[in-house]
Amino acid sequence: MTDIGTVALRTVEHLGYSGLAVGVAALIAVPLGLVIGHTGRGTWTVGVANALRALPSLGLMTLLVLLIGAGVVPPTIALVVLAIPPILANTSAGIAHADPAAVDAARAMGMTERQVLVQVELPIALPLVVGGFRAATLQVVATATIAAFVNLGGLGRFIFDGLAVYDYGTVVLGAVLVAAVALALDGAFALVSRAAAPGRRPRRRATARFGE
Repeated sequence: MTDIGTVALRTVEHLGYSGLAVGVAALIAVPLGLVIGHTGRGTWTVGVANALRALPSLGLMTLLVLLIGAGVVPPTIALVVLAIPPILANTSAGIAHADPAAVDAARAMGMTERQVLVQVELPIALPLVVGGFRAATLQVVATATIAAFVNLGGLGRFIFDGLAVYDYGTVVLGAVLVAAVALALDGAFALVSRAAAPGRRPRRRATARFGE
């Protein structure tokens, strides 16, 4: 029978793999999305990133293990490839579709392009950006389960180890834990997204930003 300590360890490992992948993806996708959305250039990059979603994560992970070797790097690369498209698409779309009247007013006040991006477009786009992180995180958490296939830890260990010895109780435990982690993270992102909605942010703070 699986003890609580093992469950906690596997959960921490799973969250670690997922957090690392989403973090690396954010470092790539967010700056790129800000530039694409603000300038309108390089929109083809979003299409290319979305096309990468067609790659089978398990196949890519296995191929990378064969090319690079075992370890945390191959599954991390595969998960980063999975996480980049939603973050990039939502960030660029949120910036590109920021309220034109607010953007024009900011420029008329003498704001630089960087100030317009950071102080006007980004706050307006924030709910969409959070939505991109939400989608990326849920996809990565679910897919990180297959990292156990290449001999890493995480909650997928329960599933693969259980299948190996026909212990379906352990398999169900792993599946339930992955679902529970995904639901908990989804709920957390829902609260963050709600808090980031323009109507829920103090108007005084927004006005102060325009006056900076």
